[in-house]
Amino acid sequence: MRRINSFRSMNRARRMNNLNAKSITELAELVRTHQASPIEIMQAHLDRIEQINPTLNALVTLAPNLLEHAREAESAVMRGDKLGLLHGVPLTIKDTIETAGLRTTSGSMMRADFVPTRDAQAVARLKAAGAIILGKTNAAEMAMDYTADNPVFGRTNNPHNPLLTPGGSSGGEAAAIATCMSAGGLGSDLAGSIRIPSHFCGVAGLKPTVGRVPGDGQFPPSAGPYSLGAVIGPLARNAGDLKLLFTVLAGLETEGNAALNRQHGSRVAFYTDDGVSPVTAETRQAVETAARALSDAGFVTEEVRPPGVERGHELWLKLFSRASVVQLRNVYQGHEEQGGDFVRWRLATADDTPPPSLDDYINVWLERDRLRETLVDSMNGTPLIIAPVGATPAYEHGTLKLRVGERTMSTFRAFSYCQTFNVFDLPVVVIPVANSNDGLPIGVQIVGRPFAEADVLDSAAIIEATVGGWQPPVYTR
Repeated sequence: MRRINSFRSMNRARRMNNLNAKSITELAELVRTHQASPIEIMQAHLDRIEQINPTLNALVTLAPNLLEHAREAESAVMRGDKLGLLHGVPLTIKDTIETAGLRTTSGSMMRADFVPTRDAQAVARLKAAGAIILGKTNAAEMAMDYTADNPVFGRTNNPHNPLLTPGGSSGGEAAAIATCMSAGGLGSDLAGSIRIPSHFCGVAGLKPTVGRVPGDGQFPPSAGPYSLGAVIGPLARNAGDLKLLFTVLAGLETEGNAALNRQHGSRVAFYTDDGVSPVTAETRQAVETAARALSDAGFVTEEVRPPGVERGHELWLKLFSRASVVQLRNVYQGHEEQGGDFVRWRLATADDTPPPSLDDYINVWLERDRLRETLVDSMNGTPLIIAPVGATPAYEHGTLKLRVGERTMSTFRAFSYCQTFNVFDLPVVVIPVANSNDGLPIGVQIVGRPFAEADVLDSAAIIEATVGGWQPPVYTR
Protein backbone atom coordinates (compact mmCIF):
# COMPACT_ATOMS: atom_id res chain seq x y z
CA MET A 1 0.00 0.00 0.00
CA ARG A 2 2.91 2.32 0.74
CA ARG A 3 4.08 2.14 -2.91
CA ILE A 4 0.67 3.03 -4.30
CA ASN A 5 0.29 5.96 -1.91
CA SER A 6 3.74 7.14 -2.95
CA PHE A 7 2.66 6.94 -6.60
CA ARG A 8 -0.18 9.34 -5.87
CA SER A 9 1.59 11.79 -3.58
CA MET A 10 4.61 12.05 -5.88
CA ASN A 11 2.36 13.44 -8.62
CA ARG A 12 -0.27 15.35 -6.68
CA ALA A 13 0.63 18.61 -8.38
CA ARG A 14 0.05 17.05 -11.78
CA ARG A 15 -3.66 16.76 -11.05
CA MET A 16 -3.93 20.47 -11.71
CA ASN A 17 -1.92 20.17 -14.93
CA ASN A 18 -4.71 19.33 -17.37
CA LEU A 19 -4.19 15.59 -17.44
CA ASN A 20 -7.39 15.26 -19.46
CA ALA A 21 -5.91 17.47 -22.21
CA LYS A 22 -2.85 15.31 -22.75
CA SER A 23 -2.60 13.02 -25.74
CA ILE A 24 -3.12 9.27 -25.60
CA THR A 25 0.59 8.76 -26.22
CA GLU A 26 1.51 11.11 -23.36
CA LEU A 27 -0.98 9.53 -20.95
CA ALA A 28 0.24 6.01 -21.65
CA GLU A 29 3.84 7.11 -21.11
CA LEU A 30 3.00 8.93 -17.87
CA VAL A 31 1.36 5.78 -16.54
CA ARG A 32 4.21 3.49 -17.63
CA THR A 33 6.82 5.73 -16.00
CA HIS A 34 4.85 6.20 -12.76
CA GLN A 35 4.52 9.94 -13.39
CA ALA A 36 0.72 9.91 -13.29
CA SER A 37 -1.75 7.53 -11.73
CA PRO A 38 -4.61 6.04 -13.76
CA ILE A 39 -6.86 7.23 -10.92
CA GLU A 40 -5.73 10.82 -11.37
CA ILE A 41 -6.18 10.55 -15.12
CA MET A 42 -9.66 9.08 -14.75
CA GLN A 43 -10.71 11.70 -12.21
CA ALA A 44 -9.50 14.49 -14.50
CA HIS A 45 -11.69 13.15 -17.30
CA LEU A 46 -14.70 12.66 -15.02
CA ASP A 47 -14.33 16.24 -13.77
CA ARG A 48 -14.23 17.48 -17.35
CA ILE A 49 -17.31 15.44 -18.26
CA GLU A 50 -19.20 16.91 -15.32
CA GLN A 51 -18.19 20.41 -16.41
CA ILE A 52 -18.82 20.20 -20.17
CA ASN A 53 -21.18 17.35 -21.02
CA PRO A 54 -24.44 18.96 -19.82
CA THR A 55 -23.97 21.60 -22.52
CA LEU A 56 -22.81 19.32 -25.32
CA ASN A 57 -24.60 16.00 -24.61
CA ALA A 58 -21.71 14.10 -26.20
CA LEU A 59 -21.47 11.20 -23.72
CA VAL A 60 -24.81 9.50 -23.32
CA THR A 61 -23.94 6.47 -21.17
CA LEU A 62 -21.16 6.53 -18.58
CA ALA A 63 -19.62 3.19 -17.66
CA PRO A 64 -20.00 2.11 -14.01
CA ASN A 65 -17.17 1.69 -11.50
CA LEU A 66 -14.69 3.77 -13.49
CA LEU A 67 -12.54 4.73 -10.52
CA GLU A 68 -12.41 1.08 -9.48
CA HIS A 69 -11.17 0.13 -12.95
CA ALA A 70 -8.59 2.89 -12.70
CA ARG A 71 -7.53 1.57 -9.28
CA GLU A 72 -7.02 -1.88 -10.80
CA ALA A 73 -4.94 -0.34 -13.58
CA GLU A 74 -2.82 1.47 -11.01
CA SER A 75 -2.27 -1.74 -9.04
CA ALA A 76 -1.02 -3.45 -12.20
CA VAL A 77 1.54 -0.69 -12.68
CA MET A 78 2.75 -0.94 -9.11
CA ARG A 79 3.04 -4.74 -9.31
CA GLY A 80 5.27 -4.37 -12.33
CA ASP A 81 2.87 -6.23 -14.64
CA LYS A 82 3.46 -6.11 -18.37
CA LEU A 83 1.43 -3.15 -19.61
CA GLY A 84 -0.42 -2.76 -22.87
CA LEU A 85 0.11 0.19 -25.19
CA LEU A 86 -3.00 1.94 -23.83
CA HIS A 87 -2.77 1.00 -20.16
CA GLY A 88 -4.89 3.30 -18.00
CA VAL A 89 -6.02 5.54 -20.88
CA PRO A 90 -9.75 6.51 -20.85
CA LEU A 91 -11.44 6.05 -24.24
CA THR A 92 -15.01 6.35 -25.51
CA ILE A 93 -17.03 4.29 -27.99
CA LYS A 94 -19.70 5.38 -30.46
CA ASP A 95 -23.13 4.16 -29.37
CA THR A 96 -23.52 1.99 -32.46
CA ILE A 97 -20.59 -0.27 -31.46
CA GLU A 98 -21.18 -3.06 -28.94
CA THR A 99 -19.72 -2.92 -25.45
CA ALA A 100 -20.31 -5.84 -23.10
CA GLY A 101 -22.63 -4.91 -20.24
CA LEU A 102 -22.95 -1.31 -21.42
CA ARG A 103 -26.09 -0.07 -23.15
CA THR A 104 -25.69 0.33 -26.91
CA THR A 105 -28.76 1.90 -28.53
CA SER A 106 -27.71 3.03 -32.01
CA GLY A 107 -29.89 6.04 -31.19
CA SER A 108 -33.03 4.00 -31.89
CA MET A 109 -36.06 3.58 -29.63
CA MET A 110 -36.20 0.02 -30.95
CA ARG A 111 -32.89 -0.64 -29.18
CA ALA A 112 -33.17 1.81 -26.28
CA ASP A 113 -32.65 -0.91 -23.67
CA PHE A 114 -30.24 -3.14 -25.58
CA VAL A 115 -27.26 -4.26 -23.50
CA PRO A 116 -24.75 -6.39 -25.44
CA THR A 117 -23.26 -9.48 -23.84
CA ARG A 118 -19.98 -9.15 -25.71
CA ASP A 119 -17.60 -6.51 -26.99
CA ALA A 120 -17.09 -5.80 -30.66
CA GLN A 121 -13.61 -7.08 -31.56
CA ALA A 122 -12.34 -3.52 -31.95
CA VAL A 123 -13.45 -2.70 -28.40
CA ALA A 124 -11.95 -5.94 -27.09
CA ARG A 125 -8.59 -5.02 -28.63
CA LEU A 126 -8.61 -1.63 -26.93
CA LYS A 127 -9.37 -3.25 -23.59
CA ALA A 128 -6.69 -5.91 -24.10
CA ALA A 129 -4.19 -3.08 -24.62
CA GLY A 130 -5.18 -1.66 -21.22
CA ALA A 131 -7.64 1.07 -22.19
CA ILE A 132 -10.51 1.86 -19.82
CA ILE A 133 -13.83 2.45 -21.58
CA LEU A 134 -15.36 5.65 -20.20
CA GLY A 135 -18.71 5.25 -21.89
CA LYS A 136 -20.73 5.64 -25.06
CA THR A 137 -21.03 8.70 -27.28
CA ASN A 138 -24.04 10.01 -29.13
CA ALA A 139 -24.76 9.26 -32.78
CA ALA A 140 -27.36 9.81 -35.45
CA GLU A 141 -30.26 7.39 -35.26
CA MET A 142 -29.11 4.14 -36.88
CA ALA A 143 -26.01 6.07 -38.05
CA MET A 144 -28.10 7.29 -40.97
CA ASP A 145 -27.36 11.02 -41.34
CA TYR A 146 -24.79 13.75 -40.75
CA THR A 147 -25.93 14.60 -37.21
CA ALA A 148 -25.63 13.23 -33.69
CA ASP A 149 -29.34 13.56 -32.97
CA ASN A 150 -31.78 10.78 -32.12
CA PRO A 151 -35.04 10.14 -30.22
CA VAL A 152 -33.28 8.28 -27.39
CA PHE A 153 -30.81 10.94 -26.24
CA GLY A 154 -31.57 14.08 -28.24
CA ARG A 155 -28.91 16.08 -30.03
CA THR A 156 -25.23 16.70 -29.44
CA ASN A 157 -23.98 20.27 -29.89
CA ASN A 158 -20.84 21.39 -31.64
CA PRO A 159 -18.11 22.33 -29.12
CA HIS A 160 -17.19 25.42 -31.17
CA ASN A 161 -20.76 26.74 -31.21
CA PRO A 162 -23.73 24.93 -29.62
CA LEU A 163 -26.07 26.25 -32.31
CA LEU A 164 -24.21 24.07 -34.83
CA THR A 165 -24.16 20.33 -35.39
CA PRO A 166 -20.99 18.37 -34.55
CA GLY A 167 -21.60 16.34 -37.71
CA GLY A 168 -22.36 12.67 -37.87
CA SER A 169 -22.95 10.09 -37.43
CA SER A 170 -20.01 9.88 -34.96
CA GLY A 171 -20.66 13.42 -33.72
CA GLY A 172 -20.73 12.66 -30.01
CA GLU A 173 -17.35 10.96 -30.25
CA ALA A 174 -15.72 13.90 -32.02
CA ALA A 175 -17.26 16.44 -29.61
CA ALA A 176 -16.10 14.48 -26.55
CA ILE A 177 -12.54 14.24 -27.86
CA ALA A 178 -12.37 17.87 -29.00
CA THR A 179 -13.28 19.05 -25.49
CA CYS A 180 -10.95 16.63 -23.65
CA MET A 181 -13.77 14.64 -22.05
CA SER A 182 -12.20 11.64 -23.77
CA ALA A 183 -8.65 11.03 -24.93
CA GLY A 184 -9.85 9.23 -28.07
CA GLY A 185 -12.08 6.41 -29.19
CA LEU A 186 -14.02 4.61 -31.87
CA GLY A 187 -16.42 5.75 -34.56
CA SER A 188 -17.71 4.19 -37.75
CA ASP A 189 -17.84 5.42 -41.33
CA LEU A 190 -19.86 4.56 -44.44
CA ALA A 191 -20.31 8.04 -45.93
CA GLY A 192 -17.96 10.22 -43.89
CA SER A 193 -19.27 9.47 -40.40
CA ILE A 194 -15.78 9.63 -38.84
CA ARG A 195 -14.35 12.27 -41.16
CA ILE A 196 -17.16 14.85 -41.13
CA PRO A 197 -17.39 15.08 -37.31
CA SER A 198 -13.58 15.28 -37.17
CA HIS A 199 -13.74 18.18 -39.65
CA PHE A 200 -16.62 19.93 -37.85
CA CYS A 201 -15.13 19.55 -34.36
CA GLY A 202 -11.45 20.04 -35.18
CA VAL A 203 -10.03 16.61 -34.33
CA ALA A 204 -8.28 13.82 -36.22
CA GLY A 205 -9.98 10.73 -37.59
CA LEU A 206 -9.00 7.66 -39.60
CA LYS A 207 -11.21 5.77 -42.03
CA PRO A 208 -9.17 2.59 -42.60
CA THR A 209 -9.38 0.21 -45.53
CA VAL A 210 -12.13 -2.38 -45.15
CA GLY A 211 -10.69 -5.35 -43.24
CA ARG A 212 -7.85 -3.58 -41.44
CA VAL A 213 -9.95 -3.09 -38.27
CA PRO A 214 -12.52 -5.76 -37.30
CA GLY A 215 -15.96 -4.48 -38.22
CA ASP A 216 -18.17 -6.89 -36.28
CA GLY A 217 -20.38 -5.83 -33.41
CA GLN A 218 -21.89 -2.67 -34.85
CA PHE A 219 -25.50 -1.88 -35.67
CA PRO A 220 -26.53 -1.50 -38.40
CA PRO A 221 -24.14 -4.33 -39.24
CA SER A 222 -21.39 -3.99 -41.81
CA ALA A 223 -22.96 -6.62 -44.04
CA GLY A 224 -24.36 -6.99 -47.52
CA PRO A 225 -23.53 -3.98 -49.73
CA TYR A 226 -22.28 -2.12 -46.63
CA SER A 227 -19.31 -4.48 -46.50
CA LEU A 228 -17.86 -2.70 -49.55
CA GLY A 229 -17.24 0.53 -47.66
CA ALA A 230 -18.32 0.50 -43.99
CA VAL A 231 -15.56 0.53 -41.37
CA ILE A 232 -14.83 1.09 -37.69
CA GLY A 233 -11.96 3.51 -37.07
CA PRO A 234 -10.32 5.69 -34.43
CA LEU A 235 -10.67 9.37 -33.56
CA ALA A 236 -8.18 11.35 -31.45
CA ARG A 237 -6.68 14.82 -31.17
CA ASN A 238 -3.60 14.17 -33.31
CA ALA A 239 -2.22 11.89 -36.00
CA GLY A 240 0.27 10.24 -33.64
CA ASP A 241 -2.56 9.07 -31.39
CA LEU A 242 -4.45 7.78 -34.43
CA LYS A 243 -1.38 5.75 -35.34
CA LEU A 244 -1.15 4.28 -31.84
CA LEU A 245 -4.85 3.39 -31.80
CA PHE A 246 -4.64 1.92 -35.30
CA THR A 247 -1.64 -0.21 -34.25
CA VAL A 248 -3.79 -1.72 -31.50
CA LEU A 249 -6.99 -2.01 -33.55
CA ALA A 250 -5.27 -3.64 -36.53
CA GLY A 251 -3.32 -6.06 -34.32
CA LEU A 252 0.06 -4.68 -35.41
CA GLU A 253 3.20 -4.63 -33.31
CA THR A 254 4.51 -1.45 -34.87
CA GLU A 255 5.03 -0.07 -38.34
CA GLY A 256 8.01 2.02 -37.27
CA ASN A 257 9.10 5.13 -39.18
CA ALA A 258 9.93 3.44 -42.47
CA ALA A 259 6.91 4.99 -44.16
CA LEU A 260 8.40 8.48 -43.87
CA ASN A 261 11.55 7.41 -45.68
CA ARG A 262 9.58 5.61 -48.39
CA GLN A 263 7.43 8.64 -49.06
CA HIS A 264 10.09 11.35 -49.31
CA GLY A 265 9.86 12.61 -52.87
CA SER A 266 6.52 10.89 -53.49
CA ARG A 267 3.93 12.52 -55.70
CA VAL A 268 0.77 14.04 -54.23
CA ALA A 269 -2.37 14.99 -56.12
CA PHE A 270 -4.67 17.62 -54.62
CA TYR A 271 -8.02 18.89 -55.82
CA THR A 272 -10.86 21.12 -54.64
CA ASP A 273 -13.47 20.44 -57.33
CA ASP A 274 -14.89 16.94 -57.69
CA GLY A 275 -17.43 17.99 -60.30
CA VAL A 276 -20.27 17.36 -57.82
CA SER A 277 -20.22 20.07 -55.16
CA PRO A 278 -18.34 23.37 -54.94
CA VAL A 279 -16.41 24.28 -51.77
CA THR A 280 -15.90 27.55 -49.92
CA ALA A 281 -12.83 29.65 -50.63
CA GLU A 282 -11.59 28.91 -47.10
CA THR A 283 -11.89 25.18 -47.74
CA ARG A 284 -9.92 25.50 -50.97
CA GLN A 285 -7.21 27.42 -49.12
CA ALA A 286 -7.03 24.72 -46.43
CA VAL A 287 -6.39 22.02 -49.05
CA GLU A 288 -3.71 24.20 -50.66
CA THR A 289 -2.10 24.75 -47.24
CA ALA A 290 -1.91 21.01 -46.64
CA ALA A 291 -0.41 20.42 -50.08
CA ARG A 292 2.14 23.14 -49.50
CA ALA A 293 3.19 21.56 -46.19
CA LEU A 294 3.98 18.30 -47.99
CA SER A 295 5.74 20.15 -50.80
CA ASP A 296 7.96 21.90 -48.25
CA ALA A 297 8.73 18.47 -46.78
CA GLY A 298 10.03 17.17 -50.11
CA PHE A 299 6.90 15.75 -51.73
CA VAL A 300 6.04 16.56 -55.33
CA THR A 301 2.55 18.07 -55.44
CA GLU A 302 0.26 18.65 -58.39
CA GLU A 303 -3.25 20.05 -58.58
CA VAL A 304 -5.22 17.47 -60.53
CA ARG A 305 -8.53 15.69 -60.10
CA PRO A 306 -7.92 11.93 -59.69
CA PRO A 307 -9.77 9.70 -62.18
CA GLY A 308 -13.28 8.58 -61.27
CA VAL A 309 -13.88 10.78 -58.22
CA GLU A 310 -16.63 12.68 -60.04
CA ARG A 311 -18.65 9.43 -60.02
CA GLY A 312 -18.26 8.75 -56.29
CA HIS A 313 -21.43 10.48 -55.07
CA GLU A 314 -23.77 8.86 -57.60
CA LEU A 315 -22.20 5.44 -57.14
CA TRP A 316 -22.63 5.77 -53.37
CA LEU A 317 -26.34 6.40 -53.79
CA LYS A 318 -26.74 3.47 -56.16
CA LEU A 319 -24.69 1.04 -54.05
CA PHE A 320 -25.77 1.90 -50.52
CA SER A 321 -28.95 3.96 -50.47
CA ARG A 322 -31.36 1.08 -51.09
CA ALA A 323 -29.46 -1.07 -48.60
CA SER A 324 -30.19 1.58 -45.96
CA VAL A 325 -33.91 1.38 -46.74
CA VAL A 326 -33.88 -2.40 -46.34
CA GLN A 327 -32.02 -2.10 -43.02
CA LEU A 328 -34.53 0.43 -41.69
CA ARG A 329 -37.55 -1.57 -42.78
CA ASN A 330 -36.17 -4.68 -41.10
CA VAL A 331 -35.84 -2.79 -37.80
CA TYR A 332 -38.96 -0.58 -37.83
CA GLN A 333 -41.54 -2.80 -39.57
CA GLY A 334 -44.83 -2.13 -37.79
CA HIS A 335 -43.17 0.41 -35.47
CA GLU A 336 -42.46 3.25 -37.88
CA GLU A 337 -43.84 5.80 -35.41
CA GLN A 338 -40.90 5.07 -33.10
CA GLY A 339 -38.43 6.40 -35.62
CA GLY A 340 -37.01 9.89 -35.36
CA ASP A 341 -37.51 12.59 -37.96
CA PHE A 342 -34.92 11.31 -40.41
CA VAL A 343 -35.91 7.64 -40.16
CA ARG A 344 -39.61 8.41 -40.62
CA TRP A 345 -38.83 10.62 -43.62
CA ARG A 346 -36.57 7.99 -45.16
CA LEU A 347 -39.16 5.25 -44.78
CA ALA A 348 -41.96 7.48 -46.09
CA THR A 349 -40.02 8.49 -49.21
CA ALA A 350 -38.19 5.21 -49.85
CA ASP A 351 -40.27 4.25 -52.85
CA ASP A 352 -40.37 7.67 -54.48
CA THR A 353 -37.43 6.37 -56.50
CA PRO A 354 -38.07 2.83 -57.79
CA PRO A 355 -35.53 0.27 -56.57
CA PRO A 356 -32.95 -0.76 -59.16
CA SER A 357 -33.29 -4.01 -61.05
CA LEU A 358 -30.77 -6.73 -60.30
CA ASP A 359 -29.08 -6.12 -63.66
CA ASP A 360 -28.83 -2.38 -62.93
CA TYR A 361 -27.33 -3.07 -59.53
CA ILE A 362 -24.76 -5.49 -60.91
CA ASN A 363 -23.79 -2.99 -63.62
CA VAL A 364 -23.23 -0.31 -60.95
CA TRP A 365 -21.08 -2.71 -58.97
CA LEU A 366 -19.06 -3.52 -62.08
CA GLU A 367 -18.62 0.18 -62.81
CA ARG A 368 -17.42 0.75 -59.27
CA ASP A 369 -14.82 -2.00 -59.56
CA ARG A 370 -13.61 -0.75 -62.94
CA LEU A 371 -13.25 2.84 -61.75
CA ARG A 372 -11.59 1.73 -58.53
CA GLU A 373 -9.00 -0.23 -60.49
CA THR A 374 -8.26 2.83 -62.65
CA LEU A 375 -7.94 5.08 -59.58
CA VAL A 376 -5.70 2.65 -57.68
CA ASP A 377 -3.51 2.19 -60.79
CA SER A 378 -3.07 5.96 -60.99
CA MET A 379 -1.98 5.97 -57.37
CA ASN A 380 0.96 3.71 -58.13
CA GLY A 381 2.61 6.84 -59.48
CA THR A 382 0.84 9.34 -57.22
CA PRO A 383 0.23 7.48 -53.96
CA LEU A 384 -1.32 10.33 -51.97
CA ILE A 385 -4.37 12.52 -52.56
CA ILE A 386 -5.40 15.62 -50.62
CA ALA A 387 -9.04 16.62 -50.84
CA PRO A 388 -11.68 18.64 -49.01
CA VAL A 389 -13.84 16.86 -46.46
CA GLY A 390 -16.83 18.69 -47.83
CA ALA A 391 -18.22 21.95 -49.11
CA THR A 392 -18.35 23.90 -45.83
CA PRO A 393 -17.42 23.90 -42.15
CA ALA A 394 -20.08 23.03 -39.55
CA TYR A 395 -23.60 24.37 -40.07
CA GLU A 396 -26.69 24.96 -37.94
CA HIS A 397 -28.75 22.13 -36.49
CA GLY A 398 -31.57 21.14 -38.80
CA THR A 399 -29.90 22.39 -41.98
CA LEU A 400 -31.05 20.51 -45.07
CA LYS A 401 -29.59 22.72 -47.83
CA LEU A 402 -26.26 24.52 -48.15
CA ARG A 403 -25.37 27.38 -50.44
CA VAL A 404 -21.84 27.88 -51.77
CA GLY A 405 -21.44 30.68 -54.27
CA GLU A 406 -24.27 30.38 -56.75
CA ARG A 407 -24.98 26.73 -55.97
CA THR A 408 -27.49 25.30 -53.51
CA MET A 409 -27.23 21.61 -52.65
CA SER A 410 -28.40 19.07 -50.10
CA THR A 411 -26.17 18.55 -47.10
CA PHE A 412 -25.58 14.99 -48.29
CA ARG A 413 -24.41 16.06 -51.74
CA ALA A 414 -22.17 18.69 -50.11
CA PHE A 415 -20.00 15.89 -48.70
CA SER A 416 -19.52 13.94 -51.91
CA TYR A 417 -15.77 14.24 -51.26
CA CYS A 418 -16.17 11.82 -48.35
CA GLN A 419 -18.58 9.37 -49.98
CA THR A 420 -16.18 8.79 -52.87
CA PHE A 421 -13.56 7.11 -50.71
CA ASN A 422 -16.07 4.75 -49.13
CA VAL A 423 -17.15 3.73 -52.62
CA PHE A 424 -13.54 3.08 -53.68
CA ASP A 425 -12.45 1.76 -50.25
CA LEU A 426 -9.31 3.81 -49.70
CA PRO A 427 -7.80 4.73 -46.30
CA VAL A 428 -8.25 8.37 -45.30
CA VAL A 429 -7.05 10.55 -42.43
CA VAL A 430 -8.74 13.85 -41.62
CA ILE A 431 -6.84 16.46 -39.62
CA PRO A 432 -7.67 20.10 -38.83
CA VAL A 433 -5.69 22.48 -41.04
CA ALA A 434 -7.34 25.91 -40.83
CA ASN A 435 -10.17 27.93 -39.35
CA SER A 436 -12.97 29.77 -41.10
CA ASN A 437 -13.56 33.48 -40.60
CA ASP A 438 -16.15 32.42 -38.00
CA GLY A 439 -13.51 30.48 -36.09
CA LEU A 440 -14.76 27.04 -37.16
CA PRO A 441 -12.23 24.29 -37.88
CA ILE A 442 -11.64 23.12 -41.44
CA GLY A 443 -10.18 19.68 -41.93
CA VAL A 444 -8.73 18.06 -45.02
CA GLN A 445 -8.61 14.47 -46.22
CA ILE A 446 -5.30 12.71 -46.85
CA VAL A 447 -6.05 9.63 -48.98
CA GLY A 448 -3.78 6.67 -49.68
CA ARG A 449 -3.67 3.41 -51.57
CA PRO A 450 -5.51 0.36 -50.16
CA PHE A 451 -3.97 -0.78 -46.86
CA ALA A 452 -1.48 2.14 -46.86
CA GLU A 453 -2.71 3.52 -43.53
CA ALA A 454 0.88 4.10 -42.38
CA ASP A 455 1.51 6.40 -45.35
CA VAL A 456 -1.54 8.59 -44.76
CA LEU A 457 -0.93 8.73 -41.01
CA ASP A 458 2.69 9.79 -41.43
CA SER A 459 1.77 12.34 -44.09
CA ALA A 460 -0.93 13.71 -41.81
CA ALA A 461 1.66 14.09 -39.04
CA ILE A 462 3.87 16.16 -41.34
CA ILE A 463 1.00 18.50 -42.21
CA GLU A 464 -0.08 18.68 -38.59
CA ALA A 465 3.43 19.68 -37.47
CA THR A 466 3.30 22.57 -39.94
CA VAL A 467 -0.20 23.91 -39.32
CA GLY A 468 -0.49 23.23 -35.59
CA GLY A 469 -3.26 20.62 -35.41
CA TRP A 470 -5.96 20.48 -32.76
CA GLN A 471 -6.86 23.63 -30.82
CA PRO A 472 -9.18 23.69 -27.78
CA PRO A 473 -12.62 25.00 -28.76
CA VAL A 474 -12.94 28.58 -27.50
CA TYR A 475 -16.55 28.03 -26.39
CA THR A 476 -15.65 25.21 -23.98
CA ARG A 477 -12.25 26.27 -22.65
